[in-house]
Amino acid sequence: MRERCRPRGRREAGGGGRRAGGAAVSPPREQRGAPAAGGGGGRRAMEEGAADLRQRRKQNCTESDKMAPEERNKENSKLGRSPKYLLIQRFAKLFFGCLAAVTSGMMYAVYLSTYHERKFWFSSRQELEREITFQGDSAIYYSFYKELLKAPSFERGVYELTHNNKTISLKTINAVQQMTLYPELIASVLYQASGSEEVIEPVYFYIGIVFGLQGIYVTALFVTSWVMSGTWLAGMLTVAWFIINRTDTTRIDYSIPSRENWALPYFACQVAALTGYLKKNLNCSAEKFCYLLVSASTYTFMMMWEYSHYLLFVQAVSLFLLDSFALAQTEKVHEVYKIYLFSLLLGYLLQFENSALLVSPLLSLVAALMLSKCLQMNMKKGTFLSRLLKIMYIYLVVTITLTLNFLLKMFVPHKENEHLLKFLEVKLGLNTTKMKYLWTPYVCMLAAFGVCSPELWMTLFKWLRLKAVHPILLALILSMAVPTIIGFSLWKEFFPRIMSELSEIQEFYDPDTVELMTWIKRQAPVAAVFAGSPQLMGVIKLCTGWMVSSLPIYNDDDLLKRNENIYQIYSKRSAEDIYKILTSYKANFLIIEDSICNEVGPVRGCRVKDLLDIANGHVVCEEGDSYAYSKYGRFCHEIKMNYSPYVNYFTRVYWNRSYFVYRINTVISFQS
Repeated sequence: MRERCRPRGRREAGGGGRRAGGAAVSPPREQRGAPAAGGGGGRRAMEEGAADLRQRRKQNCTESDKMAPEERNKENSKLGRSPKYLLIQRFAKLFFGCLAAVTSGMMYAVYLSTYHERKFWFSSRQELEREITFQGDSAIYYSFYKELLKAPSFERGVYELTHNNKTISLKTINAVQQMTLYPELIASVLYQASGSEEVIEPVYFYIGIVFGLQGIYVTALFVTSWVMSGTWLAGMLTVAWFIINRTDTTRIDYSIPSRENWALPYFACQVAALTGYLKKNLNCSAEKFCYLLVSASTYTFMMMWEYSHYLLFVQAVSLFLLDSFALAQTEKVHEVYKIYLFSLLLGYLLQFENSALLVSPLLSLVAALMLSKCLQMNMKKGTFLSRLLKIMYIYLVVTITLTLNFLLKMFVPHKENEHLLKFLEVKLGLNTTKMKYLWTPYVCMLAAFGVCSPELWMTLFKWLRLKAVHPILLALILSMAVPTIIGFSLWKEFFPRIMSELSEIQEFYDPDTVELMTWIKRQAPVAAVFAGSPQLMGVIKLCTGWMVSSLPIYNDDDLLKRNENIYQIYSKRSAEDIYKILTSYKANFLIIEDSICNEVGPVRGCRVKDLLDIANGHVVCEEGDSYAYSKYGRFCHEIKMNYSPYVNYFTRVYWNRSYFVYRINTVISFQS
């Protein structure tokens, strides 16, 4: 039995070797060289291993045949279809985002135009009725625009504005510099160069530019919010909140030609470009475009508004803090500082050597940052020494800024107008808790960014250590769902109100002012000089062209003193005192406004006549009680009585329900 089994074992072994060889597998060298008698167990193991190897190869081939199409599709997707798909996705996102941004701006401009038309019925008014809708300083700005269009040439018009002696009595002013009339210069050039004289009236062209700039303002806010959050839903939410809070975001409703309505759209563009420029991983072309846009918008903003450098100073301080705490790239921040410096120097030259720019805190801060740049090394490594250097660096910059500003004010001739800071405080809304049109738009933008940014949601979830749901997935869902819900609720609540504003029939009509302007144009001598409240004087200058004794200009000490003196017609002063004041400015006619003389304000002490009484010492308030000390009655009341000595100095020549006009007598005849 043993001999029969031995040859069979050799044949099986040989057969196993051939099968293995047929499978392109040869046994290991140790097995091939092993003695046949001692390798019975090894041969069996070799046969089992070969069979197992054949089975595994068969399964692998089968699985490979089954998986090959899927793997091939995945590989093709990675190599070909995925970049194309991503490119299409990015293009679609960019296209619809830009379309939404531009559409938002255009719709807002159309909304403002429609609202203005419904409020004033502008298209159905005569020219004089249209012009009285511009009040105060707005009337002055538009009056100079009219003068530019009436000039025989643009050069002659500019010369007359820079050497203006036909507006304020006894005073020659550079109106372009003093009132920042660069918007009017640009508007007049565009109106004449575009050949719009035959197509559109000057007033429509003017307000159309302002409304268009407001559309650009909204578009820039949209883009800034989109760049910050990565989704244009944030832009839509920003625009919605901006329009809903319109009373706190803009003064366009009642002061169209104001300087901030021309300037703030350029500042919004500058903020949008600066936001894109400071982003990391920005390609070269986009970075150059953002840099050029920051440069152009910064300089234009500085030329459009006399208070622009104060706002840019706040922005420069913010950039300085971001750079100090390693939240922005130092190289880019210092490039922005160079833009500030270039804009200041160029603005100084083109604004008739405006010394206010040289003594501005912005120039001092930028110069201090440039000088301290070499000390900024090794400050962003997180060590104790670097933190100490940060504190020293900040202290050094503040010290150098204050020192430079003090030295510049000592050596650069300028007028120290401390009242400007108080006026700026009022203009920027720093002394109120709500009418903040400078800050509210950016609060809306930051709120939309906080709601729509997935990164902020993920940061919140990581801080809360949320583990039930994946934070990235939940952040993406909420960053889409929350703004959608908010937008739908805003649409449902406020859209009917906006539509009702446009459908509501309003009417602005002031027949008394129209009658007054008509009387002046028909009855007053051409060389006459009118005196009254600065706001009314601006309207008279616009509607009639007659010379006035004061204007609502707040950056000139002499004009401020004039305004204060002429306001004495509403105080408790004698007829002789008022006569001396008015004749010192060569005034021929005096206009008393009943709305000021008989003003009944909700808060006593804030009316014009109350402020005058307190300033003159005619009224003293102690423990809630008021005590009057003047021996004269209120001039605006007493002059209406037509008794001596008022009739000796003044003769009433015209009156209606709102205005009383008196001629200032050149020859005084005292009557009993």
